Amino acid sequence: MTHPSKVDLVGVGLNATDTLIPLSHYPARGSKVEYTAASILPGGQVASTVVACQHWGLRTRYVGKLGDDLAATLHHEAFAHAGVETRIITVPGGVSSQSLILVDSGGERTVLCRRDERLVLHPDDLQRDWVINARALHIDGYDTAAATLAAAWAHQAGIPVIADLDELYPAVEDLIDNIDYLIVSRDFPCRLMDEPHLERALEQMQRRYRCTLTAATLGEEGVLAWDGKAFYHASAYRVPVADTTGAGDIFHAGFIYGLLQDWPLERQLDFACAAAALNCTAVGARGGIHSADKIKHLMATGDKHQHPLPQAAYR
Repeated sequence: MTHPSKVDLVGVGLNATDTLIPLSHYPARGSKVEYTAASILPGGQVASTVVACQHWGLRTRYVGKLGDDLAATLHHEAFAHAGVETRIITVPGGVSSQSLILVDSGGERTVLCRRDERLVLHPDDLQRDWVINARALHIDGYDTAAATLAAAWAHQAGIPVIADLDELYPAVEDLIDNIDYLIVSRDFPCRLMDEPHLERALEQMQRRYRCTLTAATLGEEGVLAWDGKAFYHASAYRVPVADTTGAGDIFHAGFIYGLLQDWPLERQLDFACAAAALNCTAVGARGGIHSADKIKHLMATGDKHQHPLPQAAYR
């Protein structure tokens, strides 16, 4: 295998094949609901983040596992079309990860996941050069041991690590020890720290793990972040919502893009919110990835949701 080139972003983590089924309403228990169409599209947290960053002009690399099925072909083609460099381990006879996603008329989605255990990414699947030849590393927590090793390599090399976590995976605290920018789902900080108040949980998380930044994405309420000195809040943008699948993935992409441009934190968070909002205007985890210029236009002209948030020392 050739020596990897230097890229702006390397992503180590999940890919998934999404089957999206739009519904007029979510089915009640024991009911039967007719649907008229289904879309099979590439997705996955880290994979979608990497593709978005490549779309905005960053050089990217994706590291993960796929089976040798038709779904794997879909992913290979999507990465190639986007221009993403890949280091993919193919599992003979493996079934690529799949998600069945029910999307209601308001764009909210319910996800059913299936993953072949043979597709777990292990530490010995990784090569250090894949990780350290980059300006930043993005990870999720699905394959915690592999993510922990990748984060440790990046940390040792002085490369910032950004994480997208939504579950308390086994040994997740070992992973967090090497994370610089910990951007998680709404309830993650409270569950991890056993603290009912989000602001306190974010502060405690940042202090315990010595992160540069801890943040929680809040859907229509935007994002709340703590940098060790002050809280920052960015509001979500009002857009016609078709599908919220992938909103968090594209938020992380927007944050990483801003980070690598050396933007102030407020602008990073605002760009990420705008990118996530636009992605929700189309179907699929990557259906609404728009140009950086269009995202900036929404930032300049768009309306924002107004939600009361708990009192904190926001900047």
